[in-house]
Amino acid sequence: MTNNATISMCKLSKIITEKRRVLNLTQNDIQKLTGINRLMIGRLEKGEFLPSLPQLNKLTEVLEFSINDILDDSHEQNVYVAMRGTAKDEEEIAGIERLFSMMGFLKAQAVLRRKLANGEN
Repeated sequence: MTNNATISMCKLSKIITEKRRVLNLTQNDIQKLTGINRLMIGRLEKGEFLPSLPQLNKLTEVLEFSINDILDDSHEQNVYVAMRGTAKDEEEIAGIERLFSMMGFLKAQAVLRRKLANGEN
């Protein structure tokens, strides 16, 4: 994984749809297991919604996939811009900003871990 990895909305929607079908689960089942509204599950499967980090962690648990499975190093899609452009209300905008903040923190942690592993200062 490179420093510029982002979440691929395409990969996320595809893996959620495929895993749900392989596990023979309905969108309602996913709602019960993750606490994510069924309508949001539908939007996830269409590539129209990016879950919060806690929601994403719950999805990876329930559907048995890794965050690495949905990362995209290709720069073909800028999730940050796409998300900001689709925010509908102040609460959603604030949530997206919190998500960006958490993602920035996680990226900084990954860089730090890599530097420590390589013996860099």
